[in-house]
Amino acid sequence: QVQLVESGGGLVQAGGSLRLSCAASGRTFSTYAMGWFRQAPGKERDFVAAISRSKLTYYADSVKGRFTISRDNAKNTVYLQMNSLRPEDTAVYYCAADNGATYHRGSQSPGSYDYWGQGTQVTVSS
Repeated sequence: QVQLVESGGGLVQAGGSLRLSCAASGRTFSTYAMGWFRQAPGKERDFVAAISRSKLTYYADSVKGRFTISRDNAKNTVYLQMNSLRPEDTAVYYCAADNGATYHRGSQSPGSYDYWGQGTQVTVSS
């Protein structure tokens, strides 16, 4: 069992930056692929970014070049650095852990992930 706790959300003006963190419990963090997803009101949960066990990174087209995912296995933490934020980035952001991932996989499908955090709200004002 893995518990995930997100932090770092908040209110920011368009063009600003935020860094989200997701701290994981347990001793096997390095064996999980990690992902970030987001969900706006009335919409489905969408893929944002993922990082594999080998630290390969994957991004949604809408955030490519603006967001950066990284992981620190020594701290059991995955990060999402978000720059050049836009009002359309407003959503609840969730981190997730995939315990069945192959070494280089970072899935874009929510169904691939086994554990989820409670989410953190990001609001970008225009």
